Amino acid sequence: MRGVELLRPSDDPSLAVAQLRAWLDAEEPAHLLIETSGSTGQPKRVVLTREAVLASVAASARRLGGHCAAHGANGGRWALVLPSSYVAGVQVIVRSLVAGHDPVLGAWSDERGAAEFTSLVPTQLHRLMGSPDDVAALAAMQAVLLGGGPIDPALRDRAEAAGIRVVATYGASETAGGCVYDGVPLDGVALSLAADGRIRLGGPTIFAGYDGDPELTAETLVDGWYVTADAGRLDEDGHLQVLGRLDDVVVSGGVNVPLPAVAARLRQHPALDQVEVVGVESQEWGHEVVALVTADSAQAVPATAELRDWVAAQHPRAWAPRRVVRLDAMPLLANGKVDRQALRELAQKADTGADTRADHRAGERR
Repeated sequence: MRGVELLRPSDDPSLAVAQLRAWLDAEEPAHLLIETSGSTGQPKRVVLTREAVLASVAASARRLGGHCAAHGANGGRWALVLPSSYVAGVQVIVRSLVAGHDPVLGAWSDERGAAEFTSLVPTQLHRLMGSPDDVAALAAMQAVLLGGGPIDPALRDRAEAAGIRVVATYGASETAGGCVYDGVPLDGVALSLAADGRIRLGGPTIFAGYDGDPELTAETLVDGWYVTADAGRLDEDGHLQVLGRLDDVVVSGGVNVPLPAVAARLRQHPALDQVEVVGVESQEWGHEVVALVTADSAQAVPATAELRDWVAAQHPRAWAPRRVVRLDAMPLLANGKVDRQALRELAQKADTGADTRADHRAGERR
């Protein structure tokens, strides 16, 4: 943005802590420059004011609880296990500093004691659940924020059964991080749904614009509202349910297939570990629905016909994946989110028989 000094947080956690401490103390602070992960396309350069970040910090602290004597709001010490240059990592650092504590870097405790809070993406929690020591450390915390992607209900159930207080968050770099906790907007955050179900968010945490892209800013920041690319609905209790990206729908055989709904159903299958669903171009179907899955072994992955029946038991059969690709692990971006661009490439290569460097099994075509 022209005429505005910008500060990009360092990828080095220790340097980022020093940067953000100075930024909090500055009389005339620069705006933060947060580059998005680009998980669904081209990364964006989001500009956040200090006021927006602090509004988010205060609202989060009020919701989560804890004690913060320095700023008259609640808070506590945080553990940073996310990249420090992305918004979730920045918020972990700033929340801890505002509460009067240096964050714990890359661990759950240090010589100063244990962290009371942390923020994770689902892939991290999934892996940590395999370590009794990590589970015990997370269970001892006041809360574990979980955001950055769809949350498998079975994963959350496992974590909560182990005593971990999971708080599911929804938000974006454009909202200074998570601004809806367990379906309820934080204090001061406005939420509305457009006629097509598109989620719009407003309030003091909203970004100032995109650096170097006034056209995208005008499209996305409308009358003070951040217009997301996500569809949502309110349940009977008024809690927001995020249904997935509006553009995450493909037309397969003339039928609109919402990929997040297919993935959500497959994640309920007891034999599957992690699941993502993408659409790849197909001469026969227009787009072919492909499920990419992980499991304990290749033999543990059910036959494609069985998984199609599993999806069809709850949704139209036309939504069921026509192919299933087994991966050793999901491709991830630097911030721990699943790399959906890489998934599409893997699905396409698996179809052509090219080397994907991943164990997979071909499915049947209907």
